[in-house]
Amino acid sequence: MWEQKKDKADSLVPSDGYRDLGKRQNLNKLNYKQLSYMKLSFHGAAQTVTGSKHLLTLNNGTQILLDCGMFQGHGAETASLNEDFGFEASAIDFLVLSHAHIDHSGLIPKLFADGFRGDILCTPATYDLCRIMLEDSAKIQESDVQYANKKRAKQGKSLFEPLYTKQDAIDALKLFKKVKYGTDYQITTGVKVQFKDPGHIIGSASVHLDVIENEKITKISFSGDVGRYKDLLLKAPETFRQADYILIESTYGDSFHDDAVPAEDKLLEIIIDTCVNRRGKLIIPAFSVGRTQEILYALNSLEIKGKLPAIKYIVDSPLSQKATLVVKAHPNNFNQKVQEVLKVDEDPFDFKGLRFVEDTEESKAINTDSSPMLIISASGMAEAGRIKHHIRNNVEDANSTILLVGYAEPSSLAGRLKSGVNPVSIFGDDYQVNARIASLQSMSAHGDQDDLLNFLSCQDKAQIKKIFLVHGDPDTQSIFRDKLMEKGYKNVEIPFRHQSFEL
Repeated sequence: MWEQKKDKADSLVPSDGYRDLGKRQNLNKLNYKQLSYMKLSFHGAAQTVTGSKHLLTLNNGTQILLDCGMFQGHGAETASLNEDFGFEASAIDFLVLSHAHIDHSGLIPKLFADGFRGDILCTPATYDLCRIMLEDSAKIQESDVQYANKKRAKQGKSLFEPLYTKQDAIDALKLFKKVKYGTDYQITTGVKVQFKDPGHIIGSASVHLDVIENEKITKISFSGDVGRYKDLLLKAPETFRQADYILIESTYGDSFHDDAVPAEDKLLEIIIDTCVNRRGKLIIPAFSVGRTQEILYALNSLEIKGKLPAIKYIVDSPLSQKATLVVKAHPNNFNQKVQEVLKVDEDPFDFKGLRFVEDTEESKAINTDSSPMLIISASGMAEAGRIKHHIRNNVEDANSTILLVGYAEPSSLAGRLKSGVNPVSIFGDDYQVNARIASLQSMSAHGDQDDLLNFLSCQDKAQIKKIFLVHGDPDTQSIFRDKLMEKGYKNVEIPFRHQSFEL
């Protein structure tokens, strides 16, 4: 999370925060050996799920970065993973961002702090989400470092600096350029990009690059994160033009989501068991963007049907409240079912008994309230934020339930709870896991194996030169690679971190 900060590479940066692209590129050409081939390098989400960063280097030395995500949930190793990009930030010419989740966008302010001054291309909704999420991430970086430095100062140790500051996040946002779905956008000479909707979260995009070099066109597609074809809120993933090379996520490439019991019904069952029958608390770690809104939508639907129990419903996350407002501002991403609901319910994310908590003292007061309640709080992997406090205060209560509704890195707190670790360490202390640990994977924003295969079904297998599996655990990726080859796809690679391939 932290680093000893490098000098900022601002020698070519005008006072308004923007770079002289022509001057920068000319200098790059002087220092970068002319390539006879295009190169693709993988610097994150390579045999792991977080830290998405993939670098395309063209023959002329132009560098296009796909995503700039933060590693999350890797325990003590997380800080060192986030400190080293594996490339020079100041040498990157363009950044193309698939979506706003922190494991895809969270190191953009650090990229800026280390010298990047190129354009950042994303959809309008992704920009709106990044405006709130990157500043929030910076506050977490600064707050955590401040807390750690108090202890280090007393011990006479050198002090940490945050990965980036709030000002870095604000300055980085000036580099964003908004591109609508389905628009051919000319990034630079010989390179255009088009975004398609993969149905993952509001504003998420699959990225499709057409690169012309030496009178030859190379078509590269990056899935970003692929959503569900039967998502609760969003449209199904869009098809895309034929590609030569495909980078596809593989989070659930080895498994299938259980849709036998609708998420709404399963959620109601858990609420009744925990909050009505046992009078306990239902704690739900949920990402501020995507999962929180899906849960609220399901709860609202239960209220409309007259099934929602009369208990307290709390969203204890200022970021989640802001993100929900952004989601509401982009209704065009919603599927037809939600569009029909909007005709009779102007706010499908609000219902009787719901309360958003912003104030820290109010958040702390929840822990002394013994009445049954449902608490949604970030982060989804329970690695940071208020959710860790709620889990710590309820994990030993046999009447309470911790409900996991999304992917969690195995070493994260949510991942350890899911795998049955007992006791579990929280803030350095061990706690007995007496609470029920439940899972609701059918609410995942990531497609399962069938969804991923469906996403690729628009492609002519014979024309694909290579598929790269990213954003997945190695064992999962091996199973998915075997399935792809069984289906007739050839040349499927599982890159490791910092590995490069000639295209």
